[in-house]
Amino acid sequence: MLMRTDPFRELDRLTQQFLGATGTWSRPSAMPLDAYREGDQYVVALDIPGVTADAFDIDVERNMLTVKAERRPVVKSDDVQMELSERPLGVFSRQIMLADSLDTENIKADYDAGVLTLRIPIAEHAKPRKISIESAGGHQQISA
Repeated sequence: MLMRTDPFRELDRLTQQFLGATGTWSRPSAMPLDAYREGDQYVVALDIPGVTADAFDIDVERNMLTVKAERRPVVKSDDVQMELSERPLGVFSRQIMLADSLDTENIKADYDAGVLTLRIPIAEHAKPRKISIESAGGHQQISA
């Protein structure tokens, strides 16, 4: 059993939830992320521990990538009395505007150790390529 020694701690927690400082069942909360380029793809890593892989909803509409996840309570029995609950529950969401140079049709997602990793390849039309120029003296190649 957990003992509470500070009677104001619970009041502080309830006030933070009421004012929206932590995730609640009624309001989406943001997920912290890292984004970086690795070779011919962009990688987005989002922290969302305590969520099962089937609780994610990932979609792309035009260039807007939306990630939603729901963290559900661990305790599911009616005969359990919660003594202390500080971990935020509910819906967490994050939207990211993707560049036109990314291939949104081939996004790959992986979830491991509380981190959702999205790999977004660079579109073929956005990759550097050589262009051949015809001139009176012969062919030349320049890079574009």
